[in-house]
Amino acid sequence: MRISSMKYLVGQGVKNIWTNRVMSFASFCVLTVSLLLVGFSLLATMNINRFVSGIENRNEVILYLDDNITDEAIAEIDGVLKSTENVSSVVFYSKEQAWEDEKAKYENADEIFAYFEESPLPDAFRIKISDVSKMRRTITAIDARFASQGYIINIKSPDDFASILTSLKSTIAIISSAIIIALAIVSMVIISNATRASVFARSREINIMKYVGATNTFIRIPFFVEGMLTGAVAGIVSSVATWLVYEKIIDILYQENNLWKALGMGEFIPYDTIWLKVSLAYVIVGIVFGAIGTAASTRKHLKV
Repeated sequence: MRISSMKYLVGQGVKNIWTNRVMSFASFCVLTVSLLLVGFSLLATMNINRFVSGIENRNEVILYLDDNITDEAIAEIDGVLKSTENVSSVVFYSKEQAWEDEKAKYENADEIFAYFEESPLPDAFRIKISDVSKMRRTITAIDARFASQGYIINIKSPDDFASILTSLKSTIAIISSAIIIALAIVSMVIISNATRASVFARSREINIMKYVGATNTFIRIPFFVEGMLTGAVAGIVSSVATWLVYEKIIDILYQENNLWKALGMGEFIPYDTIWLKVSLAYVIVGIVFGAIGTAASTRKHLKV
């Protein structure tokens, strides 16, 4: 196809948006609402996963050490723990520091604990696990490594909490995926119906073009361009609407900031860190949905 012909067809596609502005506006509204539904579902899922990860990062395992342990043994344990798979951080927690932290909980600690000449608490290692679903396996490996030396007298690990957290993450992944897929399918059906109505309004025009010898490609390109432009505009509008609404929702939720901290949750995802990816996704998906929906809807009317 010549460049001049392509320019003509693209121009016709742009012209058709204004000529059939009522139907184009209807398609634009359907596309925008569909994009917003899927977009906000994804943002909600991303924030929920961020909260769960925030809780997961607070998960801590404590290894209590024997009172008679030597500095060399402590250094050995430190090295082994840092090289252990699935261990993200290792902190030595001395009995002196533990004792000071414990006394800090009481206003008159010096009077209450005056009869203690030294810390009655043991030295310990505080470690964080990268993947809580493998916590039991990791703790078992550490315990087996030092079982014969007697360095570690007890291991405190939130196994039940780790199991609940793992189940929660799996459940969230399944539910969110099902919701997003369902919304995407419903959106495609609605968009297809909307574009089909738009094409049907011009079915006579299509039939005339077929009878005078126009090829299917020649007829489809203007509709394809029209769908792409409508989808692109819907994507831009959806991006701006998401930015305004998302920021407003976050401002409202942050008024209960103490509640989120009490639940051990982190911060919401700042929109300024993801706006570019979100905007590009909206525009690309809008173009694809609009173009495919419009082009596919012309198929029936091309069979003359």
